Amino acid sequence: MESPPFTFRLERLRSVRERMEDQAREDFANSLAARIKGEGMLRAAESELEAAQEHHRSTGTHQTLTAHDLMAQQQWIEAAERQRQARALELDRVDVEVEHRRYALQQASQDRQALEKIKDKRRREHEVEANRVAAIALDEMALNMHRRAREAA
Repeated sequence: MESPPFTFRLERLRSVRERMEDQAREDFANSLAARIKGEGMLRAAESELEAAQEHHRSTGTHQTLTAHDLMAQQQWIEAAERQRQARALELDRVDVEVEHRRYALQQASQDRQALEKIKDKRRREHEVEANRVAAIALDEMALNMHRRAREAA
């Protein structure tokens, strides 16, 4: 006697959770990529600031500068500093986003794993029940064969 195949009633929910986990994983990867890009942009802004400061230091000793040149250099340094600060703030914002995405991925993974555990438990229960039914059927067949052998003798 063949038992019915195992069907998990929550399979659609499990597949939805699996897709949600995949999406969370992709979002997390995108946020990590944004963080790496942000780090590069911050390093570039810091290099620009250092170049502006170095240029300011080196031009003051070798030549005479007009007030207009000094103001232009100061504006360059201030703009580079503002750019560096903006990049640092953006990187901090991206760090918060990365942590948010990491948490979302962990939650999605836990949700999917919980359903996987339920599915495995239900599959084991189904197998135990199918084995029990099969054993009953085999016992019944053996008992019938024994009765027939006894009646024939």
